[in-house]
Amino acid sequence: MLKGQTDITWFPNSWIRLRTNKKVIYFDPAYLTTYFTNYHDKTEFSKWPGPIDGLPNNLEKADIICITHHHKDHCKKVTTDRLRKKETKVFAPKSCLPELRDSFQVVKIGDRFKIDKDIKLEVVDAYNTVDGSSTRKQHKKGKGCGYVMTLGKLRVYHLGDTDYLPEMKNLKNIDIAFVPMGGKFTMDANEALEATKAISPKIVIPVHKLDKDFGDFAKGLKGNKIKCLVPEIGKPIII
Repeated sequence: MLKGQTDITWFPNSWIRLRTNKKVIYFDPAYLTTYFTNYHDKTEFSKWPGPIDGLPNNLEKADIICITHHHKDHCKKVTTDRLRKKETKVFAPKSCLPELRDSFQVVKIGDRFKIDKDIKLEVVDAYNTVDGSSTRKQHKKGKGCGYVMTLGKLRVYHLGDTDYLPEMKNLKNIDIAFVPMGGKFTMDANEALEATKAISPKIVIPVHKLDKDFGDFAKGLKGNKIKCLVPEIGKPIII
């Protein structure tokens, strides 16, 4: 792992801020006003003065932004623009062109990038399968992706919106996995459990939806060496 503290903050649906070794990395930064207004009284952001226009106050500018697909709860130009600085590297699949329009690195499955001497990025598949537990097959193969990012010796896997894919078991030495488990547009709790065990990360953080399904997911990991951390909106988890 890189030197210094590593912390992770989650916002709905799959927006992750990862801070490590003075780097600030975002996965799927977007905005959903209904989420943030509903949670005003429960988070440190309770004093927001007005409508959310894409970014909670006091979030740092990014060094790297990775976007998994074009849906508005994962890809929002106003949010990306407010988080980026001149030198920020933005990665997203071609499906994001209509929203982001320009100034990002278009990625495809199988791409590998060396961002600097300590950071590497691998683009992997993410989609709904015919037999997967998602009830609405909105994520077509090739339209979206997941990311495996290596930061020194730390390997982080953001699955994107997906069902369980058998090739996930080929990913090795994952330290932290962000696993979606809504059951509608992504896999349900049972399938998320199957995917988590196949990936075998040291730490799993469920994202996308944390509802009644989460209890089944957590129970399924009992006795397993995988540590499950439940995120709270806007509250950093120190790793």
